[in-house]
Amino acid sequence: MNTSEVLSANGVELSYGETPAVRAAAISLCRGEIAAITGQSGSGKSSLLYCLAGVLPVARGEVRFEGRALGELDDEELSGLRRERFGFVFQYGELIPELTVEENTALPLRLAGQRKAPALAAAGEVLERLGVADLRTRRPSQVSGGQSQRIAVARALVHKPAVVFADEPTGSLDSANATAVLGEFLALARSQGTAVVLVTHDDQVAAQADSLYIMRDGMLEAQGTS
Repeated sequence: MNTSEVLSANGVELSYGETPAVRAAAISLCRGEIAAITGQSGSGKSSLLYCLAGVLPVARGEVRFEGRALGELDDEELSGLRRERFGFVFQYGELIPELTVEENTALPLRLAGQRKAPALAAAGEVLERLGVADLRTRRPSQVSGGQSQRIAVARALVHKPAVVFADEPTGSLDSANATAVLGEFLALARSQGTAVVLVTHDDQVAAQADSLYIMRDGMLEAQGTS
């Protein structure tokens, strides 16, 4: 693993009205590192994830990506960062129903300006690595839940982002599919040096990470390494 720091947060706080969601959170992530944040529903895990991704502005503290404070970036710079340097995986895949599997997967490359043919070729390669290349011409409605999550993982990793933010990426899957998808996801991320922030309520999922954190009532506590 490359030990250079790619993402960090220090003293991050976020509230919804009068209700604190994240309290003085600190985390540091190196290239290729998998960090799991676990805790009960409503503990603030997802809120912290979206602060780290620059989706939610922090009330106090700062988040830094490759040494740059996200709070110093304008909306256009943040959008470019999320589009080109970050990847996202959600619980239900969130694939675009009008696009084919390969078009969904190639979307980050197309949004970054890559031409269609090389973007689809790159999409095919990562779909192959995740075992779903035979589905490339299907629509999302024509694939299973486990297949949909593999495609979502392929889309998140196709542009070789620096960081992928994963919010309960296996929460909608049965245990067999969850184990397979998570293993393929993390193996591919590690192989290309992509760091992953993984939010989960599942201790078995969290155990696959390199570093473990637990969140309780908005407070983040480091649990060491797995």
